[in-house]
Amino acid sequence: MRHLGLTMQTAYADLVQQCLDADFDRDYPENGSFYRQTKRGRDYWYYSGYDAAGGKYTKYAGPADDPELTGRVERFRQIKSSYRQRRKIVRALVSAGLPAPEPFTGELLDALARAGLFRLRACLVGSVAYQTYSGILGVELPGALLRTADADLAQFLSISAEVGDSTPPMLEVLRSVDSTFAEIGHAMDARRTIAYRNDAGYRVEFLTPNRGSDDYAGQPPVPRLRGGRPAGKAAARPLRFLDFLIWQPLRAVVLHGAGVAVRVPAPERYAVHKLIVATRRRNADAAKVEKDLAQAAALVEAMAQGRRHDLLDAWTEAWERGEAWRQALGRGRDMLPKVARALLGEAVARAAAAADEDPTAIGFEAADATGA
Repeated sequence: MRHLGLTMQTAYADLVQQCLDADFDRDYPENGSFYRQTKRGRDYWYYSGYDAAGGKYTKYAGPADDPELTGRVERFRQIKSSYRQRRKIVRALVSAGLPAPEPFTGELLDALARAGLFRLRACLVGSVAYQTYSGILGVELPGALLRTADADLAQFLSISAEVGDSTPPMLEVLRSVDSTFAEIGHAMDARRTIAYRNDAGYRVEFLTPNRGSDDYAGQPPVPRLRGGRPAGKAAARPLRFLDFLIWQPLRAVVLHGAGVAVRVPAPERYAVHKLIVATRRRNADAAKVEKDLAQAAALVEAMAQGRRHDLLDAWTEAWERGEAWRQALGRGRDMLPKVARALLGEAVARAAAAADEDPTAIGFEAADATGA
C-alpha cells in the first residue's frame, strides 16, 4: 500500500478546513447573526438572517460544545474562501493518487451538502465514505473497492429530533441533479419515502440505528428530513450495529469540484463494522461480503502501524457490547485474508500490551503481540 507524502497529507487537511469554512460562509451570510439556545440541557448555535426579499429566517448551526464550530462562529465575518484555490488543491490531490467519485455521485453529494444535510449532522456511509479514507489516513487505497452505484446517509433520530431546522424536500434536491429521481414508498405506508432512485438505478437511502430486535421492520420518519410531497415524510431504514459505526464521525472532503465537505465514520469503526456486517449477509450477497472484507482488510493494513491504538479502541468497544457482538467479530476476523488477519491480531495485541491490557480478554492471543 503506497503512502502519500507529507505534502499531500497536509494539503488534504488544509482542504478540509477550507471546505468547512466555505460551507459556513455560504450558509451564513454577513447580514445575520448567531445566538445560543438551550434545549434539553444542551446549548446549540443558531443563525438568524434575512433572505433576498428581506424576510427573516432562522437555521440550526450545530452544538455549542463543538470547539471548531464555536471558533467559526466567533470569526465568521472574517472567513474568506477561494473557490479557485480549492479546485486547484482538489486536482493536485487526485493527481497524487487520492480517489475522486464519479461525476454523478460528486454532483449529488454537492447538492445534498448545499441543502444542509451534513450541517444537520447526517453521516455519509458506505463506499462513498470509504473513498475519503485515503486522505484521512494518507494512503492510496485499492481502486476497485471505491466503486459504488448508490449513496447511503445515516443519522441518529435523537439528533434529528433535537434540531430546530429542516432540509428542503429531498426529491426536489435530488431532481436538481437528475430529473428522473423518484420516491420509493414504504410498503405499509405510502406516505413515507424509504429511498429514492433514478432511471439508471442509482439509489439514495437514509438509515438510522436500530438497537432493538432484528424483527423491527418499521421505517421511522426523520423529523428534519422532508419528503417530496407536501404531506410526505422521509423515513429512515433502521439497521443493527449502525450506532457503533456513526458515533463521533469525522469531517472529511469528497474530492469533487472544489471539494464537498461531509461527515464520515471514523476509519477504525468502519473497519470493525465491516467485519460484523460481513457475517450477517445472506448467501446471495457473496459479492458484498467480499467487498466488506476487502475494505476492512485495506483499512487494517493502513492503520496497523501508526493507528493501532485506534483499532484497539474500536475493537474493544464492539467486543464489550455483548456475546452477539463477540461472535460476529470473531467470525468476521476469521473471514479476513490471512495477511490482514495477522496484521489485525498483531496491531490490536501490541496496542493492548502497550496499554497494560490483556489481549486475551478481547479475543486475541498474547503471542500476537510479538508477531508470532
